[in-house]
Amino acid sequence: MSVRTRFAPSPTGYLHIGGARTALFNFLFARHHGGQYLLRIEDTDKQRSTPEAVRQIIESLDWLGLSPDEPPVFQSQREPRHAEVARELLARGRAYLAYDTPEELAAMRAAAEAAKRPFKYDGSRWIDLDPAQAPGVPPAIRIKAPRPGEGGGETVVKDLVQGEVRVANAELDDMIILRSDGTPTYLHAVVVDDHDMAITHVIRGDDHLTNTFRQCMVYDAMGWRRPHFAHIPLIHGADGAKLSKRHGAVGALDFREQGLLPEAVCNYLLRLGWGHGDTEIISREDAIRIFDIADVGRAASRMDYAKLAHFNGVYIRATDDARLAQEVLTRLAKRGISFGTLGAERVRALMPELKARAKDLEELAGAAVFAAQEGPPAMDQKAAAALTPEAKERLRDLAQFLTDAPWERLELERWLRDYAEVKGLKLGAVAQPLRAALTGSLQSPPIDAVLAALGRTEAMDRILAAAED
Repeated sequence: MSVRTRFAPSPTGYLHIGGARTALFNFLFARHHGGQYLLRIEDTDKQRSTPEAVRQIIESLDWLGLSPDEPPVFQSQREPRHAEVARELLARGRAYLAYDTPEELAAMRAAAEAAKRPFKYDGSRWIDLDPAQAPGVPPAIRIKAPRPGEGGGETVVKDLVQGEVRVANAELDDMIILRSDGTPTYLHAVVVDDHDMAITHVIRGDDHLTNTFRQCMVYDAMGWRRPHFAHIPLIHGADGAKLSKRHGAVGALDFREQGLLPEAVCNYLLRLGWGHGDTEIISREDAIRIFDIADVGRAASRMDYAKLAHFNGVYIRATDDARLAQEVLTRLAKRGISFGTLGAERVRALMPELKARAKDLEELAGAAVFAAQEGPPAMDQKAAAALTPEAKERLRDLAQFLTDAPWERLELERWLRDYAEVKGLKLGAVAQPLRAALTGSLQSPPIDAVLAALGRTEAMDRILAAAED
């Protein structure tokens, strides 16, 4: 049987980074086994589900390179099928009509709370009810839970991450699978959808583990083969608390806006709770080859934003210059920074040097502003302070010296060294005021690369502008 996994988010908000990791693990597991990875939008919560959230989830998955192999399935469109299965269970005698009113259910819960015991629904009065005696209220359909003496008295799930997990049947009760208004419950709909989508492996957060025992009731009552379950631990903040926005970015698209590369985010998430020796930087191809769900740990992982930034820096330095230049130019345009064809060419020319020290695309874009724009750059405080009267005099002298220089990087480097030697200066004393004049900062790519990328006319104009008293 071909492996089929699914990622099944609820569209009530953005795609959380924990959900992105769940999608990644489903994707890698399916690819490793030559199977299919699917997407189901669980939008049955009509009050909270929004089209915008659906759009953001799909956009996030596309950005991460985790687009599904088939068009998304929308759970809300399958309600007739969910109801059909509920009625089939009723016809088989594996479920029954329950006529409890909301007030009666509330009274049952209050009684359990007063007695300091967990609430467990007791529908014994409805199981063998004569239809003629049925109250005149719309009934819900409840599935019959396994009784304490059945199946050894417990329900067992062999989880691929958590190991063998057991729950006593005495703890399970007859859950609603179809509400009195005809809508299915979430726990029932998930099982029907997973069965109909031929899902072989359910890989999800361990906060769903307790739901699994109740969902197994539907599988078993229908005589359906259970899928393999793998419940992965959640991601926490550095303080051990549930990851939230107070810890930093938690939405996939937040990381995109901050300038992270999707492959860096996926690599970091892969290593967050999954291990394979000491290797940290793992390509998508290698991840598919070596991924094994058995290597996922049972303990919760802690988000380390500094380590994620390190991963991103590694990936930026390894990324194609043309792609980075396009990312940077797009971000500059979003900032309202105008540039022409020459500015774009200068950014592309400097990209090998610009990316050498950048941690993210936003930082990279900031470092590229001087190259994209025409005319003298805006000066930061340190650059302005470096342009002393003595430095300005040196810039005027340098402009005269460079007038006849061949405008190629290697030649420019040689000319600057010759100038420093002739003047009896260290190269830094020559380069720093020149760097301030050309870039508006004392931090930039090598000065010979900057000169070559700007071109003779633009570079000389900037030098002379900075040299003015």
